[in-house]
Amino acid sequence: MTNPYFHIPYVVPTALLATALVLKFPTLARAWRDPDVRATMLLLTWATAVLVVITPVNIDRLNRLTGVPNISSPWAYSFLTAFCATALTMIMRWREEPSSRRRRKMRRVHWIYAGVVAALWGTFFLAHVPEPRIYDLDTYYANTPWMREHILLYLAAHMVSSLVAAAMLWKWFPRIGNRWLKTGVVLLQVGNACGLLFDIAKLIAIGARWAGDDLDVLSTEVAPPFALLEATLVALGFIAPQLGPSAQQWGRDQRDHRRLRPLWRALRVLEPAAAAARIGFWAPLDLRLLQRRQRIHDALRLLAPYYDGDFYHRAHRSASATHPPQEARAIAGAVALRAAVDAYRGGTPSPPKARPAQIGPEISDQLDAVAHAMRRPRLIDSVLRTTAGRESLNAHA
Repeated sequence: MTNPYFHIPYVVPTALLATALVLKFPTLARAWRDPDVRATMLLLTWATAVLVVITPVNIDRLNRLTGVPNISSPWAYSFLTAFCATALTMIMRWREEPSSRRRRKMRRVHWIYAGVVAALWGTFFLAHVPEPRIYDLDTYYANTPWMREHILLYLAAHMVSSLVAAAMLWKWFPRIGNRWLKTGVVLLQVGNACGLLFDIAKLIAIGARWAGDDLDVLSTEVAPPFALLEATLVALGFIAPQLGPSAQQWGRDQRDHRRLRPLWRALRVLEPAAAAARIGFWAPLDLRLLQRRQRIHDALRLLAPYYDGDFYHRAHRSASATHPPQEARAIAGAVALRAAVDAYRGGTPSPPKARPAQIGPEISDQLDAVAHAMRRPRLIDSVLRTTAGRESLNAHA
């Protein structure tokens, strides 16, 4: 296959991995001493580098830039080998507690795969491969001395890595309790399966060339998608246990921050006791949520002299007539706070007998529910008018 316009969509997985790499940089800056963080960054770097180098347009560009035909081959296979070594050592970090034995095993993996990388470059420079091949290098040079060994070496190293990783993860999987770690292992196993299918397709195509047949389509069209899937799934598998809990917490914080917005807006009319520190939109979400909660609690403290506990109970009776108990309590809280804010604006504190020292648990213990009720201003206005009307009738009676 030599058509320069034929390509498999490399852009999407490459962009995903590059984006993940960029997003992990802040984590690396904060926790660069953490070996798991450093290993994850290395893994993403190798995976991204592999996909960048094997993109057809970059293969051609690298050949032209260096003037060395097929120089992208040792580069790509070296990055792939480094990716395999990093993946194996990361699995060892997950499975085993820190120990001298684990360190020795990881060091052994690094030395073995460093030797493979050195052998890849050595066999490439010993081979005579003058014809640049963008899509079918593995099969075109399947019978070429030293290039044959070069190709078999990277396939053997990759296949051994996939098999060893799959065996380690298979034994470990039943003992995993953390669901994010379990998700990561499943992604890794699917990625390893894709890697093995890639190797098998390549080896069958190369074996066909040795036998005088032509099954190049297995190498040029069938195998590459499995390589792309493997790189993406394995990278995601290692990211998931680290990113998953953080993303889950971020989702909860985002939901709470958004849910409290109506209550926060309703209480903004109250002047804070002291100038509040300004936290911009780009501040961490957990810090913005903490500030929003703090401002709500400060506002409730200032609103206490204007809060009428008896009015809350009357609003609760009105809301209970048409709403379930839990929803009625939230509506009553929203109505009572609305009345208290109106009283604050008018400068009319609540009667001393109805005035609490502080706003009670009927509000403070259900801020989320009260804030959610405030998303229905027409309902709050209706209950407020009904409760105020009944109060007026009782006063005249």
